[in-house]
Amino acid sequence: MSVIGIDTSNYTTSIACFDGVGGMNCSKLLPVKEGELGLRQSDAVFAHIKSLPELSGRLFDHMDVGTITAVGVSTRPRAVEGSYMPCFMVGYTHAKLLSDALKVPLVEVSHQQGHVAASLWSAEHLELMDQPHLAWHLSGGTTELLLVEPDGKNVKCTKIGGTSDISAGQLIDRTGQLLGLPFPSGKHIDALSADAVMKETFRVKCPAMEFSLSGVQNKVQQFHDKYAIPAETAAYALRCVAGAVYQATEHALKQYTGLRVVFSGGVASNSMLRKRIAPLDPIFSQPQYSTDNAMGVAVLAFRAQEG
Repeated sequence: MSVIGIDTSNYTTSIACFDGVGGMNCSKLLPVKEGELGLRQSDAVFAHIKSLPELSGRLFDHMDVGTITAVGVSTRPRAVEGSYMPCFMVGYTHAKLLSDALKVPLVEVSHQQGHVAASLWSAEHLELMDQPHLAWHLSGGTTELLLVEPDGKNVKCTKIGGTSDISAGQLIDRTGQLLGLPFPSGKHIDALSADAVMKETFRVKCPAMEFSLSGVQNKVQQFHDKYAIPAETAAYALRCVAGAVYQATEHALKQYTGLRVVFSGGVASNSMLRKRIAPLDPIFSQPQYSTDNAMGVAVLAFRAQEG
């Protein structure tokens, strides 16, 4: 028994298989022109259409399609009213065709739910799918602190904190653009920051579980204008983000005592963030499953088949 998961986010095309214990994820970043910060939805849709056949061919070379009992797919960014992005329709149409051809159930989930499941699976904490816990979704478009509660074989995610404006991923990508780095810039900023020695930072105001990062972008620009050292600018931006996330997490753990906090999304793979948050006993997924992937979607599809 195995299932397929498909995720076509605004950054990555991915398809995965899962058999209840392990699996395989095949993914490809969407191409972004140098100097630009993302894709128009029409371009993202076209890129997914081009990439999925190649990735599915690679995946199916390693599995027996006769064992497939369900197909899972992310159909929207979040499981809330009005959440929609055209790029997820590419994954849906491919998943629907596959499920119809194989005569197996189609399991629809959200991209965010997939991130939570992928993080818990790769961190070997799938038991938290059946328990309330806290989760950060830190990505290019989202910086949300969630209260995650069981919802059948899936989870319900309620936003309780995060940014009030731009996301952590947007700040990091804009810092990458300032430094002339490729998009998305997360892994490049992370690697560059390893050579920094300065400790200067800007303390983001976080009186509760919500904070603003729009002003930090100006601070990063001012810092770079002053020192003009790429490694130091990269580290400065990351220290600001990590500090804000740390403060909000502290507030959340005081209000929701006894709950574990899990980190998902591409920004959650950042090494400086992980080091800063470590004193709060967080659960981090393996870095390759922090970024956009279809493994979490496959995990949710498998759970749906368990009855």
